[in-house]
Amino acid sequence: MTMVSGAPEVGATSNGEIQAVSRTAQILTLFGPETPEITVAEAAERLGLNRTTLHRYFQSLEAAGLLERTEERNSVFAPGRLLLQLGAFAIGRRKVIQLATPHMRDLTRTTGLTVVLSLWGPSGPVVSHVEDDESHGTIVTVRVGSQLPLNTAQALVFLAFLPDQLTADRLLGTLPADQRMHVREQIAGIRERGLTEPILNARGISVIAAPVFDKSAICATLAFVGTAHLLPPDRSARESTLLAEAAARVTAEMGGGATQEEHHG
Repeated sequence: MTMVSGAPEVGATSNGEIQAVSRTAQILTLFGPETPEITVAEAAERLGLNRTTLHRYFQSLEAAGLLERTEERNSVFAPGRLLLQLGAFAIGRRKVIQLATPHMRDLTRTTGLTVVLSLWGPSGPVVSHVEDDESHGTIVTVRVGSQLPLNTAQALVFLAFLPDQLTADRLLGTLPADQRMHVREQIAGIRERGLTEPILNARGISVIAAPVFDKSAICATLAFVGTAHLLPPDRSARESTLLAEAAARVTAEMGGGATQEEHHG
């Protein structure tokens, strides 16, 4: 039997790629309140790296949108639009979780239900914070980091209010035709009511979800999660009202005081 050695494994990462990521991180960490912009020469001196090599990194980061040259001096670099966009996104995620947490705790203490905050991920909602209260007895646990399917209450709320409806339509196109029609009907109802009706899944879990908006668009969803006994679909008007009011309070704290029609329109 002939064996070939030295061939890289499929999906393996080379030392050069790892070094490139490490160097990129080193360059980006140079920026801060005291260093809003920097030249290649200054970066080379601080990092102890060859200026020619570092210049190539700066050019690549500029092409990727992570750095840009300042208008005043072509040799001076500052954080690029993509980096600023990612930073603002990260701050927004942290802010909505911080602002929503006390309201979520109040909700779970009042109702005994699990309260879930989800943020929009690459292809749907991702559970980002959970509050529950074991003192009430039976609880439904939800794992932080869980990717939620498109037919869940939280996903339906996002699909109803996403500013990029082309993305929503593309995602809906991945569903079977009969399911897609039902989801579109649910989305239309959410736009009218401002939140979902209780949705009971095949495992007997009942969920109600409501949107949270920031200044520009939907930024999160809040949801009650419980058993059909704790959150009966036909007797949940109180819980729907409490959830909608809490979502409205977080929306106000996020600076998103517009109506749902304005956000959707």
